[in-house]
Amino acid sequence: MARDVSDTTPITSRNMLVEWLEAGSKTGGAPLLIGTEHEKIPFYAADDSPVPYEGSGGRGGVRALLEGLRDSLGWAPILDRDALIGLYQSDGGGAISLEPGGQFELSGAPLADVHATHDELDAHFAALAPVARALGVRFLDLGCSPKWSRSETPMMPKQRYAIMQAYMPKVGALGLDMMFRTATVQVNLDFVDEADMVQKTRVGLALQPLITAMFANSPFLDGKPTGRLSQRSYIWLDTDPDRTGMLPFAFEDGFGFERYVDYALDVPMYFVKRGDVYHDVAGASFRDLMEGRLQQLPGERATMSDWANHLSTIFPEVRLKTYLEMRGADAGPRAHFTALPALCAGLFYDAAGLDQARELTKGWSAAARQALRADVPGLALDARIEGRSLRDVGRDVLALAKVGLRQRARLDAKGRDESVFLAPLEAILEDGRTLAQRRLDAYYGGWGQSIDAAFTDCVLPQ
Repeated sequence: MARDVSDTTPITSRNMLVEWLEAGSKTGGAPLLIGTEHEKIPFYAADDSPVPYEGSGGRGGVRALLEGLRDSLGWAPILDRDALIGLYQSDGGGAISLEPGGQFELSGAPLADVHATHDELDAHFAALAPVARALGVRFLDLGCSPKWSRSETPMMPKQRYAIMQAYMPKVGALGLDMMFRTATVQVNLDFVDEADMVQKTRVGLALQPLITAMFANSPFLDGKPTGRLSQRSYIWLDTDPDRTGMLPFAFEDGFGFERYVDYALDVPMYFVKRGDVYHDVAGASFRDLMEGRLQQLPGERATMSDWANHLSTIFPEVRLKTYLEMRGADAGPRAHFTALPALCAGLFYDAAGLDQARELTKGWSAAARQALRADVPGLALDARIEGRSLRDVGRDVLALAKVGLRQRARLDAKGRDESVFLAPLEAILEDGRTLAQRRLDAYYGGWGQSIDAAFTDCVLPQ
């Protein structure tokens, strides 16, 4: 999320929160759009060192990257007090934001199809390249920072991140690694109504481990292999159980907007923003804020902006806002930034394909889904559920997505439909090896067991 929401409407009832989610429904034949977000880890090409906000050794840093893009694109600034911490298109398009360790994120605009996503990425990298080149900065295409320790990783000047940094060690062993050393690609999807949201949430949750497996691309940390193929996904297993996970309640009878609101209300808060100040209320109850009895801010009552900002601090495998966020994939090379939205559009925006995906997964028990989630960081496509490998499940799912994209028939200037963007996933499933496995082969082969080669071979754009 690039910007915290500013809506001072007081919350006077739980029903307002339900209605806020429900307002995202695309009823009456409104088009279903696709938003793609991706993070990338900057480094100085001269010495493979991390890029601090203000720079180092006379070199411009992350702030200079943002300033250069601001000047070239004309996008509006996002400020945290006096610090430039992002940019946004004032017409409601895309935005650029910073993750805690300087991961540079494009939050793409809601677009009609994956061809438009491809064009958006072209424009982003075309604008970013000359700015980064002038600063001597490049970007890793890995799902985890492969070399630098937590202490070597810079911190961006966002007040909310300081609050999270203090709170994370209280609720999980790896929350700080999540904040400072991981990178992801994410797809945002629309829903038509509550029933459609429920169906997409259930299919999305069931298939997030498969997505993690197909996009596994984070086998390194602290300068060496971790023994896992998606270290990023493993980190999430020990981050904060109150706000992460597979949401087993989403598969229970009666799940809908109200049930998700109740779940979100039970997730402890991080902060309350008033004016330019983020007040640290980590661990406090949103219900107390609604009732004006928050100990840290006596008498202060919740607004709709507080609700929207609170939802942005909840991190399940599929997250509900006024749209659905698919959150299972490691960051990767450029082709992966279009492969994920293509996969999701083919599965979730074709009614028949969505029904078949639900049939494929609805027999999986909560225990089996959770076991799969735990196995995937280490095993990726070799993980199994109900007697089948994820490699075999993936072939079925990819076939459904391909049919769905052909049914959508969104064509580019060359007459190609969106299934052209599935090629990287087809190659992974055909070969049977993830990108993480291929990079481990390089590490033990041509890299000579030196992680330094990643700063040459694992660089965006590719």
